[in-house]
Amino acid sequence: MWMRDAVARNKLPEIKHLNSAKYFPYRWGQALWAYIAGRWGDPVVGRILHAASRNGDAQGAIEHVLGVKTAVLSKEWHEALKSAYQPAVDRTHATELKPLLGAAGRGRMNLAPAVSPDGQQVMFLSEKSLFAVELYLADARSGEVRKRVSNALSPRVDSLNFISSAGAWDPSGRRFAHAVVEHGRPTLIVRDVAQNRIDKEIALPQLGEVYNPTWSPDGQRIAFSALVGGLTDLFVYDLRTDKLTRLTEDEYADLQPAWSPDGKTIVFSTDRFSSDLSDLRFGNYRLALIDPETKAIEPLPTFTYAKSINPQWSADGASIFFIADRDGVPNIYRLERATGQLFQVTDLLTGVSGLTSTSPALSSASSASRLTFSAYKEDRYVLYSLDGAAMLAGRPAEGDTASPALAQLPPEERSYDQIVALKHDVDYGLPPAGEFRVTPYHARLALDYVTQPYIGAGLDRFGTYIGGGTSLAFSDMLGDHNLNLTLQANGGFSDVAALVAYQNMHSRLNWGVFAGQIPYVIANYAMAYDPTTGAETETDYIYRQIERQVGVMAAYPFSRAQRIEATGGYRRISFEEETRTSVFDGASGQFIDTTDQTVSPYPALNLAEGSVALVYDTSVYGATSPLLGRAYRFEVGAVAGSLGYRTLLGDVRQYVMPVRPFTLATRALFYGRVGSGANDTRLNPIYLGYPGLVRGYDPNSIDATECEANTQTCHIIDRIVGSKVLIGNVELRFPLLGLFGANNYFGPFPVEGAFFLDGGAAWNGRTFRDAPKLFGAGHQSVYSAGAAVRVNVFGMAVLEVDYVWPLDRPQKNHIWQFNLTPGF
Repeated sequence: MWMRDAVARNKLPEIKHLNSAKYFPYRWGQALWAYIAGRWGDPVVGRILHAASRNGDAQGAIEHVLGVKTAVLSKEWHEALKSAYQPAVDRTHATELKPLLGAAGRGRMNLAPAVSPDGQQVMFLSEKSLFAVELYLADARSGEVRKRVSNALSPRVDSLNFISSAGAWDPSGRRFAHAVVEHGRPTLIVRDVAQNRIDKEIALPQLGEVYNPTWSPDGQRIAFSALVGGLTDLFVYDLRTDKLTRLTEDEYADLQPAWSPDGKTIVFSTDRFSSDLSDLRFGNYRLALIDPETKAIEPLPTFTYAKSINPQWSADGASIFFIADRDGVPNIYRLERATGQLFQVTDLLTGVSGLTSTSPALSSASSASRLTFSAYKEDRYVLYSLDGAAMLAGRPAEGDTASPALAQLPPEERSYDQIVALKHDVDYGLPPAGEFRVTPYHARLALDYVTQPYIGAGLDRFGTYIGGGTSLAFSDMLGDHNLNLTLQANGGFSDVAALVAYQNMHSRLNWGVFAGQIPYVIANYAMAYDPTTGAETETDYIYRQIERQVGVMAAYPFSRAQRIEATGGYRRISFEEETRTSVFDGASGQFIDTTDQTVSPYPALNLAEGSVALVYDTSVYGATSPLLGRAYRFEVGAVAGSLGYRTLLGDVRQYVMPVRPFTLATRALFYGRVGSGANDTRLNPIYLGYPGLVRGYDPNSIDATECEANTQTCHIIDRIVGSKVLIGNVELRFPLLGLFGANNYFGPFPVEGAFFLDGGAAWNGRTFRDAPKLFGAGHQSVYSAGAAVRVNVFGMAVLEVDYVWPLDRPQKNHIWQFNLTPGF
């Protein structure tokens, strides 16, 4: 389908361009390998991959093994594609239909249409909002989108089942039912469309997943297909009695039910008439009827070799519309119930299709002569409609073939297809019946990846250094067990940073253990001159705070958005000060003497720690920062041992998009230590001027001219350092290049602009009553305003450049800041 569309648009890439993210590998890679294997045989694929593994040069490997330049191979491949599909392009050009919606603008995927009984409205699924697939309501005549019905940011709904399911209107046209996964459980949602509210939620925890609901004509029952134990069967739910009835219970696939206008039968798609389960020989889908009262099933006349899916009744019940691919292209057909005759209604080049070959793509109005369907065209899924008896009648369709040419990737004449032959040989590799081996799963850790190792060496007045580092990640096949190791060595043992962490995700309760050492190093330098001796003294200081920690962690999710976390453990903080003093003759500069000293300025701290946090997050991230949603974290911690104090954290963030593409981002943050040991000088102070907090007050940007002369204090430093901080941020974000109408929001390169206002206060008091004045004359808080630009650097980091006016630094009109940090 994708290749036919590319031929029609004359958009065929050369092989050298296929490494670009623009070309989806499951489309273009599949088509190229099918062509290569078809010309040279399947074994050549392995030879090319083996050759490419030596140096990563895919194009060179293709040329070496095939003896053909990739430029020449591209041309021959394109010619084969055009030879296979151009006749169909020419034949179907005159039958193209006018799109209803989705042919241009936002939303490249417009799927699972469900037209209202009167044919005036249509529900469909689309990613028009850019950030997620959501449910929309549109005018089925003009295509105008009226409103977004669902909210992808809702923490309750995990999935809209947009790949495999479509919704359905009740006979009155007032209610709409669709299947979702809610809190990990399949659920039917019945919406009152006119009132824009949920009328009823039907949780079905005994099922695995629910697809394609359909209403009975009296509006009292809903039939649907459901996954149970890996198999799909048909069910009926009675809205009056809340009773669930199972209609089928076997190993065959039963999909996409549609209730007849008279209420006596349900048509559905099934493989029960074409599959042989005794040797796992699976056939194509065909149509069948089931009596919801007696559960009796009868086949309907369709094609022998083609799949027949997504059946829909005509308003009078005399015909059944469905999708079939008798010539290799999925189109709409009509089965006349009285005569059993088949008619072809559409003749599209790419075909009537959803995301997969069995996704629902067709809907029929139950009280009007109108069909609505999705089709793939010009690299988009577009909605179309057909109206009136004449258009829906179709032309007679006779027979089908086992291997239609339009369903095949070129070349038409293929070398021996070893892989295809093995796939069609259902007996190959199967043991005798009853001798299938069942082996219990045992988790074994294997290396997933290694970060780029590095190593370096250096020499200074303290001696010779050698260092390096890397990280390794291990997991089992199911991802239930994860082990991460990180090592960074920069000298002696005190300068080694190491972390080992294990996480068990086998059940809903995730837990883990961790241990590590992290040194925090600060260097300083001082010089003094003694006029009495004429000696000049230079002193180098290296101050280390070394934290060693072991602990446990656990997390339990209540939904995909909310979870509770807990940690506990032991932490030891030791202190070390290394001093080297060198003495020189002040007049000649001649070296006189040097002394080294290493001391522990403070006794080590031994701390027992624990914390509990409630976390919520529905934020949708862009390339550089969140764009929509809400997030919060409320955490309480306690520390005992050498020091006693408690930690409190409240972090609330909100992201709204009042007008696309502008995002208004807000944050309120408090973090602090309270209690007797909260202000101990051995604990690192909290700086509110760090990147991502209050911009314009980075401690490294403050110089002596901003401090009081002849004193040991600095007023501006005192205002941004403490054991407690309160911070507020407001930011207006927008894609710089996306402002010019790019469909992909950011445009050709992910660059974000922003205007911001930051504010905060820091203090050391033991209680909240000691908090400084935030506003008005004599306030002790700090504020800043400015503009920012963020750039996603090849997916590896986010670079932020800020032009800031620090409003409470009178000596600074503005400053530039550069940080590697995403937006809050």
